[in-house]
Amino acid sequence: MTVIREDDIVASVAAAAQFISCYHPADYVRALAAAHEREQSPAAREAIGQILINSRLAALGRRPMCQDTGVVNAFVRVGLGARIATTRAIEELVDEGVRRAYRDTANPLRASIIADPLLTRRNTRDNTPAVTHTAVVPGEVVTVVIAAKGGGSENKSRFAMLNPSDDVEEWVLRTVESLGAGWCPPGLLGLGVGGSAEKAMLMAKEALLAPIDMPDLLARGPADAEEEMRIRLYRAVNALGIGAQGLGGLTTVVDVKLRTFPTHAASKPVALIPQCAANRHVSFVLDGSGPATFTPPDLADWPEIVLDRTAGLARRVDLDALTQDEIESWAPGDTLLLSGRMLTGRDAAHKRMADLVARGEPLPVDLRGRAIYYVGPVDPVGDEVIGPAGPTTATRMDRFTETLLARTGLRVMIGKAERGPAAIEAIARHRAAYLIAVGGAAILVSRAIRAARVVAFEDLGMEAIYEFTVEDMPVTVAVDSGGRSLHTLGPARWRGRVA
Repeated sequence: MTVIREDDIVASVAAAAQFISCYHPADYVRALAAAHEREQSPAAREAIGQILINSRLAALGRRPMCQDTGVVNAFVRVGLGARIATTRAIEELVDEGVRRAYRDTANPLRASIIADPLLTRRNTRDNTPAVTHTAVVPGEVVTVVIAAKGGGSENKSRFAMLNPSDDVEEWVLRTVESLGAGWCPPGLLGLGVGGSAEKAMLMAKEALLAPIDMPDLLARGPADAEEEMRIRLYRAVNALGIGAQGLGGLTTVVDVKLRTFPTHAASKPVALIPQCAANRHVSFVLDGSGPATFTPPDLADWPEIVLDRTAGLARRVDLDALTQDEIESWAPGDTLLLSGRMLTGRDAAHKRMADLVARGEPLPVDLRGRAIYYVGPVDPVGDEVIGPAGPTTATRMDRFTETLLARTGLRVMIGKAERGPAAIEAIARHRAAYLIAVGGAAILVSRAIRAARVVAFEDLGMEAIYEFTVEDMPVTVAVDSGGRSLHTLGPARWRGRVA
């Protein structure tokens, strides 16, 4: 019988969580490089280029590719002939590994898990607990897959209990079109069909862990009906024209994965889970010989990309001398290079500020004429000013937009993905603007940050309000002062071209 020490599990989980924070799977890098090569939309090509450059920087510097280092998902398969030498539950061992990884002083990862989802929403500060799934299988080894799922893509998970006669593909296309860009495409779609509600969701999540094989599948042709469905969905989803970051383009997904399971005759459970550009997972096997080790991918897998920001294509903006006339001169799709001081704030900070405004109490920061960046950065190490600091999904701040624009004098917001109709109406009403940074390019953004300090709500951890001083931070105008949205204009233009 194989005997596996508990610390081999803990150490392997910790090493895996650190590894996937910095390294994309090689198959995804190759798929994204191919998408960059064939992309014809300038905005989408720029976004994919930023993601690839950021990925290479993460690998070189061993720092998180995305500031949202995710919820850790562990899939543990214990062989019947293996014995784990421990008195603790497998979930406890996984959590201890996650705790070690996220508190690693050499590469601290952002703690995003809150202990109470209903009331206090207090951060656990070590990203535990993980979500662990276990199974007992034939064999004498323990096989583990560790994945880290960001909130932006996880929030776009969808489930439906369809009627047996309903068209799954039609539901998938309709659903993907409704997701917006908050899940940071280009990525993958995981589908689970059959079983029960929870089985379908689990299959969709597990499907995302399979190797990317769509290029091979297209080259050799489908071998069965399920592969035919995957190809149809891959082509149909990309034909929607959503493109990288929702800006409009040829590639929205690099693969569509599908798993099925027998189900009740009266049911057709269907789950859809998108995977973002921070596609992070790795597997390892424990056979009693010690903890797992991980080999970094070959840097030759990354293409050499130079972003073109020549004069005339990007406008420099001084945030410390921002005027209303300048804001109103911006148009959707314009590339701006921001310099000067900006504030940061996410969900918890916005809620607190809105509550203070409602009570007529002063805010701890003055928002008049200023820009706010939706971000929860990673802690810095060494001589870093701040750790990776990519944008979070802006739609979560939509409910606060009218209040802050009307009552505080806020002028500019920066995040990722589209804004909802109410937020766009508020932006147009107050002649403000919404800009986007590329989701999945957190290190590139952090390199533009020259100074950072917490100025309010320090108890919120990564959700505290910072003041950043930036130099040439690249952003794109997504909603202009007239309410025109790039996330509407871009996909509509490219949908027609793809079709």
